[in-house]
Amino acid sequence: MNNTALSNLPEWDLTDLYPSRTSAELKEDLETAAEDARHFAEHYKGKLSDLAGQELYLAISTFEEIGELQGRIMSYAYLVYAGNMSDPEIGKFFQTMQEKVNEISTDLLFLTLELNKIDETKLAEMYEGSSLKKYEPWIRNVRALQPYQLSDELEKLLHEKDIAGRSAWVRLFDETIAGLKFEVDGEEMASQQVLHLLSSKESDVRKKAAKSLGKVFGENVRLFSLVTNTLAKDKAIEDDWRNVGNPADMRHLSNQVEPEVVDALSAAVQASYPSLSHRYYTLKAKWMGVEKLDYWDRNAPLPEEDDRIISWNEARDTVLDAYGRFSPELSELGRKFFENPWIDAAVRPGKSPGAFAHPTVPSAHPYLLLNYQGNTRDVMTLAHELGHGVHQVLAGPQGGLLADTPLTLAETASVFGEQLTFRSLLEKETDPVKRRVMLAGKVEDMLNTVVRQIAFYEFEKRVHDARKKEELSPDQIGKIWMDVQKESLGPAIRLHDEYQYFWCYIPHFIHSPFYVYAYAFGDCLVNALYAVYQDAEEGFQEKYFEMLKAGGTLRHKELLAPFNLDASDPAFWSKGLSVIEGFIDEIEAL
Repeated sequence: MNNTALSNLPEWDLTDLYPSRTSAELKEDLETAAEDARHFAEHYKGKLSDLAGQELYLAISTFEEIGELQGRIMSYAYLVYAGNMSDPEIGKFFQTMQEKVNEISTDLLFLTLELNKIDETKLAEMYEGSSLKKYEPWIRNVRALQPYQLSDELEKLLHEKDIAGRSAWVRLFDETIAGLKFEVDGEEMASQQVLHLLSSKESDVRKKAAKSLGKVFGENVRLFSLVTNTLAKDKAIEDDWRNVGNPADMRHLSNQVEPEVVDALSAAVQASYPSLSHRYYTLKAKWMGVEKLDYWDRNAPLPEEDDRIISWNEARDTVLDAYGRFSPELSELGRKFFENPWIDAAVRPGKSPGAFAHPTVPSAHPYLLLNYQGNTRDVMTLAHELGHGVHQVLAGPQGGLLADTPLTLAETASVFGEQLTFRSLLEKETDPVKRRVMLAGKVEDMLNTVVRQIAFYEFEKRVHDARKKEELSPDQIGKIWMDVQKESLGPAIRLHDEYQYFWCYIPHFIHSPFYVYAYAFGDCLVNALYAVYQDAEEGFQEKYFEMLKAGGTLRHKELLAPFNLDASDPAFWSKGLSVIEGFIDEIEAL
């Protein structure tokens, strides 16, 4: 690895949240939040339905303020933990903060439970002539869970037990993954470093990396199977108590999306497997001079691909330039992340793998975590996470309860940022060979975002359905994984035995079941949105900014209406998928 190109990568500074894990400020905020929550419960518990509209508005405002403190504490604790998951002292700190904040939020739990008991007519009266209207989108989302609400005592029990139940299993998964060691040619590596080798120019390196991943995942598969079985069973029990029909229903509800919209997306993507992934990987096998690609060659660079290491400064300038060509304001917002210590980019032992943007709280700012290793995909990941960060900054003024965007639209700004960066680079490239390589890279990213994520979603559905009948052995889970991968990747990819363990490391299955379709939703949506931008009259940028600023105040139908787009129209998804097909056509022509 070229160390000079990857030297001086930024590290975040979390002191904007708290000076340290033992700081007086953190201790004081914990005490304040606990005291405020107790007072809040004494003042409002059991009395919500008797309040006038303005009084309920004040109650929710106070609830939001206490939530801001809790959010700041937990954001800090999680970011410290993500920076080094293998340090037992940090693990202990993270768990202690979770327990303390869980205790505080137990005092606040009554608010949402009582909100759901207020009669619809009475609530409509409360909105009249009061500031309560501000919180209507949040109240609507809370009340969407009304049919599934249990007794107050049961809700309290589930809330309190989470810390020693679901959350503890998630932590076990995170610390196990962060602590795994993989050996390639005598060198010990973390998972993100070995996964990075799957896009090495050297076929031999890719194979060794894949075999090492398969070996270590296989050695740990019993633990990962236990975590998966336990969490799926835990979810099934709670769903059963709540009378939830389908394992994915609660995710759709929190995403503010109708199940039939997700079904239409999933069906459209699965129907397009032959014209997208199957066709592309057959083409790629031909370029690589083989009949079939081994699974470790799926993301291999093409023979003509430039494999130089892209320095951090070049990556930054590439992304900000592309953002600026769309809107100088977007670029300026993005620049703040580089001018301030808001990004942690280097690969370190124990650090959380992958990448994310954490919104923290509206009174602070987001932080980005990357594992930057200097390839083109890492530049695209930077464009993606920066899109999230800018979105979170723009939505922040909505406040703690309304800033959060539903997951289906949470991927819009990130994927749009990637699209802007890619199109900007493609426009500058005149060499047909380099254009083909760039288009191929983009197609592979889109297949990973759309086809692969819908295959993940299908895998989760089958695992959760099968788990209802019995505990699943590692072999059973492996078989479901292999079936889904064969269907989605097609006949041009050769899957070896050890590939059956590759479901183990996907964190979304553990952290947020059924989240994965949000990526496919975002990609197809952005394809449609980008087409509107290309044909747009003046004013697209303003509409785009308004959409991002809305945060969680509007649903997907309302947010997309200004662009004349409608995700509930089945043709909408075909439009998004046809963009990928168009790119494959262009590659074939080149």
